[in-house]
Amino acid sequence: MSLQHLSRFSQPLNGLLAAAGLIAVAALTTPDLTPSVRTGLNVLLVAVWLAYLAQLAETLLARKARGPQDRKAELILDGLAVIVPLAALFLAGSRDRSLYCCIWLLKPLRDSTFFRLLGRVVGNEARNLVGVTSIFGIVLFGAALAGYLIERDVQPDRFGSIPQAMWWAVVTLSTTGYGDEIPQSFAGRVLAGLVMMSGIGIFALWAGILATGFYEEVRRQDFVRNWQLVAAVPLFQKLGSGALVEIVRALRRRVVPAGTVICRKGEAGDQMFFIVEGRVNIAAQTPVELGAGSFFGEMALISGAPRSATVTAITEVSLLSLYAADFQVLSTSNPEIAEIIRNTAIERSGGTLKN
Repeated sequence: MSLQHLSRFSQPLNGLLAAAGLIAVAALTTPDLTPSVRTGLNVLLVAVWLAYLAQLAETLLARKARGPQDRKAELILDGLAVIVPLAALFLAGSRDRSLYCCIWLLKPLRDSTFFRLLGRVVGNEARNLVGVTSIFGIVLFGAALAGYLIERDVQPDRFGSIPQAMWWAVVTLSTTGYGDEIPQSFAGRVLAGLVMMSGIGIFALWAGILATGFYEEVRRQDFVRNWQLVAAVPLFQKLGSGALVEIVRALRRRVVPAGTVICRKGEAGDQMFFIVEGRVNIAAQTPVELGAGSFFGEMALISGAPRSATVTAITEVSLLSLYAADFQVLSTSNPEIAEIIRNTAIERSGGTLKN
């Protein structure tokens, strides 16, 4: 089996293997298991470990073939998944050996693009996040100090020191409210209300910063990907960077599987499509196949008439769609492109746009 096939085989199973192993670890902590069940769970852990050993071997071979700088993060995670449980076999007591398999919690990080995205967002927004965290720390210590001063004589067993009051401050500021420590005085309860409202505001700031960071990062990735797709369309290759920016903002990416009906004859047409990859079939009086670099659906935009043909994806197709409103903007800013689209529509309609 080639490295590429082994990689495709191992990656979809990575999360499943981690889940199976962690479930076995959790089950082994149950005290009343029968010996046969306990043995079966240990066999499952060994099977998962062997699978991760094979994945580590694949990573080492792939890294050797592609260079020492390739797949460094994967190598670290794969190595930890194998070495830590193996070390526990010799260094830990028999009761706790299986617990070291909890290192497999990190395995989902290996293939997940989300965690990479999260890392970039946190890195980009680090200054703002640190600022809000500083505010959290200031409010937390201030609330503990005020709670200590107000409640120390009323509840010396719970608010007898600032460290003791700190637990109440954490619970209140996070609006968890366990109820194990409650201010008894009126001033203490007013303080608790203010701390709760401060906590809501601080967590809202955290959420807002992260949400904005995710939005900006996803928009940046989409812009780069759409730029590459637009630049691959022959119609746009002669444009300057300024015109390309306008088109990238106007076009919407869409991927459809083979056999999907993209548009139907007779329905209202509010968008046209540029093919980046794949082939489509236009079921007109004379069926036509279009491939990468072609476009269709323009007649409905120009004439306002219903769709004149049904278009179906022959293969998986990567499309860029242009809506009617954006087409009007494009026609104004780039009349040469609009003219090419109109001429193509006239040619396809046999010299008239009425059909």
